[in-house]
Amino acid sequence: MKAIVIGGAGYVGGHLCKALAGAGIDFLVYDNLSTGHADFVRWSPLVQGDINDTVLLKRTMEDNGVDTVFHFAAKAYVGESVVDPEKYYVNNVRGSISLLEAMRGAGVRHIVFSSTCAVYGQPDRMPINEQTTPLPINPYGRTKLMIESALADYSAAYGIVYAALRYFNAAGADRGGEIGELHDPEPHVIPRILMAAAGQLPAIEVMGTDYPTPDGTAVRDYIHVDDLAEFHLRAVRHIRASGESITVNLGTGAGKSVRELIDAAERVTGCKIPVIDSPRRPGDPPSLVADPAKAEQLLGYRAQYSDVDTVMATAWQWLQQTSAVSSPSLQARA
Repeated sequence: MKAIVIGGAGYVGGHLCKALAGAGIDFLVYDNLSTGHADFVRWSPLVQGDINDTVLLKRTMEDNGVDTVFHFAAKAYVGESVVDPEKYYVNNVRGSISLLEAMRGAGVRHIVFSSTCAVYGQPDRMPINEQTTPLPINPYGRTKLMIESALADYSAAYGIVYAALRYFNAAGADRGGEIGELHDPEPHVIPRILMAAAGQLPAIEVMGTDYPTPDGTAVRDYIHVDDLAEFHLRAVRHIRASGESITVNLGTGAGKSVRELIDAAERVTGCKIPVIDSPRRPGDPPSLVADPAKAEQLLGYRAQYSDVDTVMATAWQWLQQTSAVSSPSLQARA
């Protein structure tokens, strides 16, 4: 196998790159570095380019003998997609068509695609399995579902073999401490909770305390990025060996509420975390929890590192290591 990781300088893509290197798989990273980090590209060459540059993509694949693609290059913030949908359709949809056309031109047939549970919208039954009808409620989810549709059509017409991996909530950081979540600004709840523990934020804002959940806060299924990386390795081996395309959920089957995340963060950090209760965000469903049985059966793997304390501990270790929070006050609190 010779792989190219599109968006390999980002959060989940970077963790996959470390796993690919550990598995002895030859690969390179293609990233425009608009949100990724060049210093995350430690295990392979980097080609800096945009996903909409079909000519450069095709030439890069041909020049490097690529036969497999991992596709992470997407805009991925729900709120931003609502206020600026053009960015999502240009990057996610048009960019993915550009990538598929480059693959066709270079004779590359295998692709693992980073999809999302946002394709499901607000289903009324939990846990969510792959038979749940996709009904996305925002441009982010709609663009991801469009790409899944394109993959199915390209598979039928042109012989592309794909794995569409519908993540629930990617969380945590590399257990070896080499890479982790690094966004500016940081929108995700676990790093924001830990930033509040570190004194980087005055408090963690809990958006919604009146949901029909056990403690009134929203429930989500968090899967560790190291588990996601392992699922990617197994998915690519599966589609290459079987020649069959798959669409599967990647999660744990166990949801955690925001209050439970805060409790775990306090256990791990030893810090009392200030909390501000706020109204719900429009469009946020009360609960999103995966049924991961199909992925576990097909790929022979179950999440190993996704218990909430491990997720929180690895994210906390990473936060302490980043230069932005290496202050005397943080070290004293840690």
